[in-house]
Amino acid sequence: MKVRRALLSVSDKNGLVSFARGLADLGVTLISTGGTAAALREAGLTVVSVDEVTGHPEILGGRVKTLHPKIHGGILGRANHEQDAAEMAEHGIEPIDLVVVNLYPFGETVAAGASDADIIEQIDIGGPAMVRASAKNHQRVAIVTEPAQYDAVMEELQESGGELNKHTLKALAVDAFRHTARYDAAISEWMSVDEGDFSDFVTLEFEKVSDLVYGENPHQRAAFYGDRGARTHLLARVEQRHGKALSFNNLFDLDAARNLNNEFELPACVIVKHNNPCGVAVASDINQAYDQALACDPVSAYGGVIVVNRTVDMALATKLAGTFVEVLMAPGFDEEAFAVLTKKPNVRLLENRERRRMNPGEMDFRRVTGGLLVQDRDTESEDRDRMEVVTSTQPTEDQWGDALFAWRVAKHVKSNAIVFARGLATIGIGAGQMSRVDSTRLATEKAAIAGLDTAGCAVASDAFFPFPDGPLTALDAGATLIVQPGGSIRDDEVIKAVNDRGAVMLFTGRRHFRH
Repeated sequence: MKVRRALLSVSDKNGLVSFARGLADLGVTLISTGGTAAALREAGLTVVSVDEVTGHPEILGGRVKTLHPKIHGGILGRANHEQDAAEMAEHGIEPIDLVVVNLYPFGETVAAGASDADIIEQIDIGGPAMVRASAKNHQRVAIVTEPAQYDAVMEELQESGGELNKHTLKALAVDAFRHTARYDAAISEWMSVDEGDFSDFVTLEFEKVSDLVYGENPHQRAAFYGDRGARTHLLARVEQRHGKALSFNNLFDLDAARNLNNEFELPACVIVKHNNPCGVAVASDINQAYDQALACDPVSAYGGVIVVNRTVDMALATKLAGTFVEVLMAPGFDEEAFAVLTKKPNVRLLENRERRRMNPGEMDFRRVTGGLLVQDRDTESEDRDRMEVVTSTQPTEDQWGDALFAWRVAKHVKSNAIVFARGLATIGIGAGQMSRVDSTRLATEKAAIAGLDTAGCAVASDAFFPFPDGPLTALDAGATLIVQPGGSIRDDEVIKAVNDRGAVMLFTGRRHFRH
């Protein structure tokens, strides 16, 4: 198929001028719309406006510009079809051989938190119509929907003297139909969510960010994909400045550590091992936060993933250099600190420059055999005003601080989750046990192994205690406050057991399971 006339109408103008100049050098006539035409003319290219082709101006604020027989007839006219040729000649319709269209940035507009009115204006009509028409008539028309396709298409045109082969035309058409399918799915999902419902169909679009050396185990292949059109993803604006390539498990643990670290504004350190925090602390400076986080479970912290929310200085780097760290993420590294840390060839040092908020309304997807579980992300964190003191004894201000801290950490620990905390630092964590009392015993044992005193600590449980045995185990260990959702049929028994010990119990009214 020889390309003689091309229609270009794009929202993403990356690479546009170079591609259009290549077409012009091949003698192709360029037809274009509003902003695209302006960009091409500014670059010195000769462009025929769509309204010159149609004889009709753009109307309705640009909502109608390409929806015209001289555009769609030029695209849909079939090759070697006598009746089509006769009708096109009768109505003065010239063939269009190449269409370059990428659609209005609907997904990006949603991710940016725009108003409904602005989002609706990003629902493209003319673009998908041209894409689908071109793809339908792919035996004669080439449809290019992504800047990433420009180089390959131009290379073939230049090597063949302005022609594209049938295999290329069909491959471009397949990509085009996928493109419009994803676009329409995104719109329908947004409209369904706006009504408070989950869509009947879910279409996911991810773009490969990187291949990974292997999956959870060496015999499993793996890669990391970013959610296309999302405001940010796990490695967005993250630079790996040193160390081995990131693995599947590194990224899985990094996600858990980042999400927990994002709970805090003050200097905070989170250490994660096997997707559970093994030490968390908030302090007046990042060195103290690291010391207290490490003290919670130094054995488990060996080979862990560490995330801090302050620049790593020389003092902290010296401490970190003395232990085995898989991944260290920070917003920055002092020059001397970086020099110390890079003496270890394998430690992965990540500089996190991401300052954007998490994608609003992002859903949580879990794969199951042959299907997908979908839910809202658990981004809520109950504050003090939502908690109820259900015991006779009232909490002190220090107890409130530890209760709120422990409760935030517990949300990020695998269920059944129990967190012991004192002085805004974890001192024992029980994770992933089949019974809540076992998690309480495990947290107590972890504190004892680390040599930490649990007297006067706060204890958080991610879900209600079904029996008094869990709270009594914590109180026997020295706890003086317990925070939990409440909601058990035996709440009265549990409250009485805590009251009898003169301790404090808070109900949050909401649980935070993490399976």
